[in-house]
Amino acid sequence: MAPELEPKVMQAVEALGYRATVGDVAAQSGLRIADTERGLLALASEVGGHLQVADTGDIAYEFPRNFRSILFNKYWQLRFQQGFAKLWNVVFYLIRIGFGLALIASIGILAIALLIAAFAAMAASSNDDNDNGSSSNLDGLFRGLGDLLGGSLRLFYYADWIGWGNYDSGARSARPKSKRAPSKRTPSELNFLEAVFSFLFGDGNPNADLEDRRWQAIGQVIRHQGGAIAAEQVLPFLDASGAEADDAILPVLTRFQGQPQVSPSGDLVYQFPELQVSATPTRSQTDQNSSVFLQERPWRFSKATSGQLWAAGLLGLVNAGLAVAVGLMLPDLSATGMGFLVFVSQIYPLLLVYGLGFLAIPLVRWQVLKWRDRGVNHRNQQRQALGQALAAPTASLRTKLAYAQQFATQNQLKPENAAYTTETDLIEQEIEQQDQLDAEWQRRLTS
Repeated sequence: MAPELEPKVMQAVEALGYRATVGDVAAQSGLRIADTERGLLALASEVGGHLQVADTGDIAYEFPRNFRSILFNKYWQLRFQQGFAKLWNVVFYLIRIGFGLALIASIGILAIALLIAAFAAMAASSNDDNDNGSSSNLDGLFRGLGDLLGGSLRLFYYADWIGWGNYDSGARSARPKSKRAPSKRTPSELNFLEAVFSFLFGDGNPNADLEDRRWQAIGQVIRHQGGAIAAEQVLPFLDASGAEADDAILPVLTRFQGQPQVSPSGDLVYQFPELQVSATPTRSQTDQNSSVFLQERPWRFSKATSGQLWAAGLLGLVNAGLAVAVGLMLPDLSATGMGFLVFVSQIYPLLLVYGLGFLAIPLVRWQVLKWRDRGVNHRNQQRQALGQALAAPTASLRTKLAYAQQFATQNQLKPENAAYTTETDLIEQEIEQQDQLDAEWQRRLTS
């Protein structure tokens, strides 16, 4: 059975150069200290990682650089999960382009139904002079629909800005070179069929990783401050409007095992011992995240280009217009007795719902996104104000920040300073340490 390994721990270990402490990984990933320690121990036991223990009792974990390959070779379940993830990507891609194909199929079915009905009406009118009036009306209707359909289909001629084949560089290079001037439009990551899905349903929550970014940013702030902070230093990354700073920091203390310290004037600062031990070189203050507050991303209507959105919208209008026209002629279509027209009359409710829903869903979604963006902007402004207040601190806040720095420290665990490591035999380490102690005593005696 494959072990329950934390993916964030593995990603953090890779980002930190395959040697890290619990504090390093917690600050990098934003995970709880307890979860980080369990994850590191589980990973080390599965891939043959080594523990390096300092005289202070602090531990650094060292992992082989190919630990992912070791896991994949060891457990077939992990290989299955990787294969299933790739398969799901293909299935979801087919689902996305299915909505674009459904739009084209709907337009084609409705247009063919109207054309067949037109030919049937023309044939009937040639045999019955009494139907000339109604025939001319039908001819006018079909000519209008034909012009509308022909104009919409010409959209597909401009495949370069609609975005066909964006995922197939070979197909792009095989197309004849256009002699038109290069387009200045922003390139899209989506082809047109995917753009139809994006027009309908968008591209997912842009802030799905908000909590991960929040705790990673807080962990990095604490680490760059030497493991000791005032509560005001993490307020720009929390949603704590109206709450007292020392109340708002409680979740941070729980996650990173912080300890309050009281100044002589009664101010509270917070020390995080686990984040004060590192296996990596200490970075300067200028290395920390450029963002001074947690910024939520705005909700985008779609990643598709404006040209793709216009094309999808116009085709949606064409489809809805054809659906309405077929609805007006539905009794005549059923009366013809032709198999295809009878089939169209049977699935007409589905075609009508799809046609109207294709226009209604984006309109409703656009209104919902506007409402959501107002909340995003409001929260961003609140956090930005807290960040600006921290950039220009009051006298009392400067005093608190200065007191917090009295507890700031950064202990680096270097491999050569390890008192014990699981990489070599204990007896060999004791002999080596004895030699080091003898050399140290000789140095002191001769000095």
